[in-house]
Amino acid sequence: MSLPALFVVGAGTEIGKTYTTAALVRRLREQGRRVRALKPLASGVPPLDHPDFAESDTGRLLAAQGLAVTPETVAACSPWRFAAPLAPDLAAAREGRSLSLTELVDWCRARLAEADAGETVVIEGVGGLMSPITEAATGLDWLKSQKIPALLVSGSYLGAISHALTAVETLRAHDVPLTGIVVSESPEAPTSVETVAGQIARHAGVPVGCLTRGGAFPADLPVLG
Repeated sequence: MSLPALFVVGAGTEIGKTYTTAALVRRLREQGRRVRALKPLASGVPPLDHPDFAESDTGRLLAAQGLAVTPETVAACSPWRFAAPLAPDLAAAREGRSLSLTELVDWCRARLAEADAGETVVIEGVGGLMSPITEAATGLDWLKSQKIPALLVSGSYLGAISHALTAVETLRAHDVPLTGIVVSESPEAPTSVETVAGQIARHAGVPVGCLTRGGAFPADLPVLG
């Protein structure tokens, strides 16, 4: 049985969270499961009619769900979208907007509450675990407030092992359930993604899977049920 909800969080920024989330969504749908993917905060998002929108995080998640790009589907996936590729609080400030952790958490809770029985809701965070999302809150504050299990995404770049294990210890210290870790292959990494995953697995105490460029979500991770 699939988890009713999962929060995809990163050990860092630009390491493959959206690629991992989209791969998970595709795997669940291939298994005949109903899944809803949400990216509530999205920075660096072009206008809907821009040719590059399909390559944005929101565009990739809509494609993974088999949804057309419309104002309604985009708003349902990513209600807070910003043009600048910056941390949400900075991107919002550039547009004269502000963010509220309470409003964000409440929006996500409403989406979780309205999900049908048997539907899995996957929420993708933004940046790394400790990236600021408002003037006062970090991604960790958001994750803790949602009270759902986390899936950690790491890269395979030099230093990724330490970053991943630091994130694991942070999640444990804050009593956030961790279902597993996906090591997403980083371009031009000095060692293989399998080597990095093996090193992380030695210390993490949770299942670790590999996601190669162009590959599918690792089928042996228990988040798939």
